[in-house]
Amino acid sequence: MSTTPPENNHAPWLRIDIATQRLSLMQATQRLADYPVSTAANGTGQQFGSGCTPTGWHQIRARIGDGCPVNTVFVGRRATGEIYSPSLAAEHPCRDWILTRILWLSGLEPGKNRLGQVDTMRRFIYIHGCPDGTPLGVIGSHGCVRMDNRDLLALFQRVNAGTRVQIR
Repeated sequence: MSTTPPENNHAPWLRIDIATQRLSLMQATQRLADYPVSTAANGTGQQFGSGCTPTGWHQIRARIGDGCPVNTVFVGRRATGEIYSPSLAAEHPCRDWILTRILWLSGLEPGKNRLGQVDTMRRFIYIHGCPDGTPLGVIGSHGCVRMDNRDLLALFQRVNAGTRVQIR
């Protein structure tokens, strides 16, 4: 698949740059917004169980959490009814916190990030919120793309299911 923006120059799209740990909201070649993120501590890769962030072209398959309070905790893409706090974190020290909103990604490149053992959606790769104080701008996730909750709320309002996402 091409490294050029989507054909519809009016549709916003996302560019996630692994080297700079930045997510940019784009329209054609114009950057509309830019946010620090954290991608996988294991680097890039497509395989199931790798803990890596997949590369290539994706799309937002689903937007999850609209209307939920900031710091809503999600497990299995469902709000648990919990709101993240330091005391909750102390009770569950091993959780990989998925907070506030989820943008669930689906690969668009068969054999690279779609279908078989490399399917981004079946790997449950998301753009999601994380606890305040989580380092951003550096690698550290388990494969997903972590964002500051306030940044994620702003982005969530500007993208739809079907929005293209390039991870490079």
